Amino acid sequence: MKTAIVTDSTAYIPNELRDQYDIKMIPLSVILGGESYREEVDISASDFYQEVKHEEKLPTTSQPSVGSFVELYEDLAKEYDAVISIHLSSGISGTYQGAVQAGDMVEGIQVYPYDSEISCMVQGFYPIYASKLASEGVEPEEIVQKLDEMKETVSAYFMVDDLAHLQRGGRLSAAQAIIGSLLQVKPLLHFQEKVIVPFEKIRTRKKAMKRIVELLDNDIQKGYPMQVVIIHANREEEAEKWKEELEEKYPDTDFSVSYFGPVIGTHLGEGSMGMGWSRKM
Repeated sequence: MKTAIVTDSTAYIPNELRDQYDIKMIPLSVILGGESYREEVDISASDFYQEVKHEEKLPTTSQPSVGSFVELYEDLAKEYDAVISIHLSSGISGTYQGAVQAGDMVEGIQVYPYDSEISCMVQGFYPIYASKLASEGVEPEEIVQKLDEMKETVSAYFMVDDLAHLQRGGRLSAAQAIIGSLLQVKPLLHFQEKVIVPFEKIRTRKKAMKRIVELLDNDIQKGYPMQVVIIHANREEEAEKWKEELEEKYPDTDFSVSYFGPVIGTHLGEGSMGMGWSRKM
């Protein structure tokens, strides 16, 4: 059976890796200045962060239409028998549900929608692993089972730098934002039951980043090989420096750098920093 691998743009898998592993991508969109842009297609992360500085209104986001999923799956049906379609957490977007609906509508290809229950390049771990398995001829049901096994080892933590941004988006009251800014509070967030929830409140950026490393260290001490990604919102230099420090501390662990693109960046704001990891399967 020939199996295609699909994910959405919020995995932020670099083009060269998508090409290498033959991963198909369906984009989400960001609405900025009255215009709709497909992220990773019409607008890059760096362009987004530049443009958003000049806008008074906070951008909004939209998921792919069911029709765009149907079109993609029907096109894949010409060459493939099955498709595993891996998407950002269903707790923060209807994208996964769109894949489910489209899968019920197409004929000639078996669709396996998969809820990563997370986002960004940590989500990207799943399609890369799935592609490796598919290329080895592993059946789709077994690939899904192995993705579930990897999910048991996945963790991710995000630090929001700009409380005012969260407040503008209606996710924090004005009073909380003012008090938090005065105290330099950096909320540490994580995914729990498919939604983003507070993990801890930490006083400074430096302490928040140190706390994330402590959480990483707890899992590294379990002794299995790890893949780790540092994720930034327009803070590439800081992310690269952090990567260098961690590579020196943990030479047997694979580190990479990725970013919060337009859709996720809309909700977290510039300056946010995160880290995610899983067992290297």
